[in-house]
Amino acid sequence: MINFKNLSKQYQKDKPFAVDNLNLEVKKGEIFGFLGPNGAGKSTTINMLMGVLKPTSGSIIVDGHSVGEESMITKSMIGFVPDEPLFYERMTGLQHLSFICDVFNVDKSVRKERSDRLVKLFNLEKAISDRISSYSHGMKQKLGVISALIHEPKLLILDEPMVGLDPKASFILKDVMRRFCDKGGTVFFSTHVMEVAQNLCDSIAIINKGEIVLNTSLKDFNEKENASLENLFLELTGNEDLEAVVDEAML
Repeated sequence: MINFKNLSKQYQKDKPFAVDNLNLEVKKGEIFGFLGPNGAGKSTTINMLMGVLKPTSGSIIVDGHSVGEESMITKSMIGFVPDEPLFYERMTGLQHLSFICDVFNVDKSVRKERSDRLVKLFNLEKAISDRISSYSHGMKQKLGVISALIHEPKLLILDEPMVGLDPKASFILKDVMRRFCDKGGTVFFSTHVMEVAQNLCDSIAIINKGEIVLNTSLKDFNEKENASLENLFLELTGNEDLEAVVDEAML
């Protein structure tokens, strides 16, 4: 579904690469977790995948189409939830969903059914007619997820999607992600919550300092005795001595 080929991004000459020669394949029908510490290159990679940033070199292919050369085609098949969704806040939630449906040419005969179903699923019925400026962060996150799903994309790209969601909404989103993939969709998402990644993902990659340091199936990893993704993450990203750091700080 997604192929990153020799993908690199350097913001300034003579500076380190934010993403350095990344090669990665995300298969159709899987939930793929993209993990890494702050500043590792996750958001840069996602922004290149979305066509927001132009790579310094390399390419990204989505379902056989080049992000760089066929951006309108690739964007039409993607539902995207950024880490901080932005809205025209003077709009109501309903007006925003109507706007998104216009952007993606969703047929008017199915708009109301999809909107009502998703709004009910994420428990936004009471607020959907209010201005978005009155929404809490969690409500905006829910609206962002609904907006990403309403045109029934082939690919969901989620950047820290659980941030701001209450436990019920987080459970619903995780279930939606799994059902989305069971129906043939693909999910590519970043998270800092290792437990979520280990329990939800089919495959993961860990990026550190712009380079992929691990790319594995979670089925294989979870079959190992006492496998801890959190411990492996800390080891691969150079934070294996965190307990000693905390001990020293607390003295």
